[in-house]
Amino acid sequence: MEFQGYRRLDGRVGTRNYVGVISTVVCANEVAEDIARQVDGAVSFTHHQGCCQTPVDIRRVNETLVGLGSNPNLAAVLLVSLGCESTAVEEVAAGIRQAGKQVEIIGIQEIGGAARTRAEGTLIVQDLVAAASALRREPCSITDIVLGMKCGSSDTTQGLSATPAVGFASDTIVAAGGTTIIGEITEFIGAEHIMAAHAATPEIGEQVLDLVRRMEDRAKAVGCDMRGGQPTGGNIKGGLTTIEEKSLGAIAKAGTAPIRAVYEYGVRPTTKGLVVMDSPGREPEILTGLAAAGCNVIAFATGRGAPQGFPFVPVVKLTGNARTWEKMRDHMDLSVAGIIDGSESLPAAGQRLVAALLEVASGKRTRAEITGYTRAMDIYVTGPVI
Repeated sequence: MEFQGYRRLDGRVGTRNYVGVISTVVCANEVAEDIARQVDGAVSFTHHQGCCQTPVDIRRVNETLVGLGSNPNLAAVLLVSLGCESTAVEEVAAGIRQAGKQVEIIGIQEIGGAARTRAEGTLIVQDLVAAASALRREPCSITDIVLGMKCGSSDTTQGLSATPAVGFASDTIVAAGGTTIIGEITEFIGAEHIMAAHAATPEIGEQVLDLVRRMEDRAKAVGCDMRGGQPTGGNIKGGLTTIEEKSLGAIAKAGTAPIRAVYEYGVRPTTKGLVVMDSPGREPEILTGLAAAGCNVIAFATGRGAPQGFPFVPVVKLTGNARTWEKMRDHMDLSVAGIIDGSESLPAAGQRLVAALLEVASGKRTRAEITGYTRAMDIYVTGPVI
C-alpha cells in the first residue's frame, strides 16, 4: 500500500513532477501553450476565463488558479498574463507561493508581444525544469493519495461494474487514511436522498441536498428542467432511460464510506476520508476542480469511452464494457468487464484498480498522458460574461 512520490515542502505528495505554465486569462492561452510545448518537463493549463466576468466568477477564477498552481504534481509555476485581465495575478502568485513553490510571472503586454514573451518564458521554464529534475521520488503511504473520482459517457455497464470498482478503491483508500473526492452534483439528481443518507451526520446530509437544489435552481433560472434534460443522447444510446438510472450508477463511485464533509468547487479538503465537491458533470470543469482541490490521481469510469485526461494529474480510465475496451484501447487503462460476464468479482476488480492507481502514482503513464489527450480544460463559473 505504498507508492513512489515527490514530497513537497507543504507536506503533500506529488505523483508527477511537472513545471506548470498556467494562463491567467483566455487571451494568454496560445502563448502559455507555446512555451510549454518548447520545454520537456513542462505542461500548460489554459481556460476561457479571467476577463469581463462578475466579481463572483473572477473570485472563483483566482481561487481555482491558486489551487491548480498549488497542486503537488507541480514543482514550480510560470503564470502567463496578458496584462489587462481581471484576474488578480499577483495575488494568485502569492497564494501559490504559500505552498512552497517557486512562481514566476510573465506579461505579454509588458514584454511587448507574443514572440518576445514566448522566448523569455521558454528560458524561464527551462531553468525551472532543470531545478525540478533534481528532485527524486521516495516511498510514500497510500494515506498521501488524494483520489478524484469521475464518470462519463455512461451506459448500462458502467453503473454495474466500473463505478462500483471505483467505489471499492475509494473505500480502500479511505480505510487506509487517505482522501477521496466525488463531485458531479448533476449526477446526484434523482438519487440525492441516497447520497444524503450516506453522510456522516444529518447536517452534512443537508449540505449535500443543498448542493443539488442549487444546481437545479441555476438551471431553472434559465427555464430548464434538468430532470427532463437527462440522460444525454449518448447515455440513451448506451441503454440508460432515466436520470435516476444514470445517477444510481454515478453515485456508486462513493462506495460505502460515510461522507465526511462538503466543499465548494476547487476547495482543498481539510478533512480526511470521502468528501463531496460542488461541480458539474462535464469533463473540462470537474477535472479542473478536482486538480484545484489537490487530487494527485483521478479514477474515471466510462461506459462508452470518454477520452479526456488532465494536463498534470494522471487520469486512470476504466470500463466494464468489453466492446469499449476493444474499440477505444488508445484511451482505456483498465477493463473490469469481467464483472459483467461473471468471470471476476467486484472486490477482485476493485483491488486491481487500487494496484493500478498506485502504479500510476509511482510514475506509470496513463493512456491520456501517452496520447496527449489532456488539453481541453476549463474553470467552472456560474455567471454571465459581461
